[in-house]
Amino acid sequence: MKLTRKLVLAKAKASDLDSVKKLNCWGCKLTDISIFSQIPNIEVLTLSVNSIASLSPLAGCLSLCELYLRRNLIPSLAELSHLRPLTRLRVLWLAENPCCGTDPRHYRLTVLRSLPRLQKLDNQAQNQPSTNGQTDVETENDSLNYSMEETNKIREQLGMKLLPRDKFPSLSSPSTRETRPLARKTHTLEAVLLLLKDLDEEELHIVHTATQNKLRTYTFSCETLSHTLLTERTTNMEH
Repeated sequence: MKLTRKLVLAKAKASDLDSVKKLNCWGCKLTDISIFSQIPNIEVLTLSVNSIASLSPLAGCLSLCELYLRRNLIPSLAELSHLRPLTRLRVLWLAENPCCGTDPRHYRLTVLRSLPRLQKLDNQAQNQPSTNGQTDVETENDSLNYSMEETNKIREQLGMKLLPRDKFPSLSSPSTRETRPLARKTHTLEAVLLLLKDLDEEELHIVHTATQNKLRTYTFSCETLSHTLLTERTTNMEH
C-alpha cells in the first residue's frame, strides 16, 4: 500500500505537508513511503508494523528526531546509510526487522557506528549494558517496557491520555511469567482501540456486527455451562 498525501494529511490533521511534524502510521500495511520526500519538517514518525523495505525516502527528513520502524521488512543494515544525513535523529526503533539478524551485539554495534548520534536504540539507551547475560525475566521485562513506551507514544500522538505504569502489571510484578497473559491482553486491546479510530462508518458497522455475534456466542456458552452445572447439582441432591 502506498502512503498518499490525502492519508498523511488526514492522520496528521494538517492542511499541507510542510506543516506535518508528527505522524502515526502504525499498522497501515504500507510498502511505499516515497511521500516523505515531500515532508521535510517531520520530527516524530511512527511506521511500526508495516511492510517497508527501503528507507531512502527518509533521507531528506532532516528534522526527524524519533523514528519507529519495529516489525517491517528492512532487509539490510545498509539501509541505515539513508539515515546518516539526519543529524537530529536521537531515537530509533528497528527491532524485529530482517536486518537485525541473529546476533544482537553485532546488530547494535553496527547501528550505533552508522548513527553515532543516537541516544536510544530499541528502547535501550546507548550507555546501558547489552541484554547479553541477562536473565529471561529481565529480557522479557525490557520488551514489555518497550511496548508500554510505544503504546503511550501512539496515544500521545492521537491526543489520548497516557496509560499509567500500573496498567502494565508485568513491569512491576516480581513474576513476569505469571502476568504475561494479562499484559498481552492489554496490548491487544490497545491495538484494537487505536485501529477503531481509522475505520469509516461501514467498517465500524462490520466490527459492531462481529462484536455482537461474539458476545452472543459467549453469553450462550455461559448460559449452557450454568444450566449444566445446575442440572448436575440437582441430580446429586436427588441422589
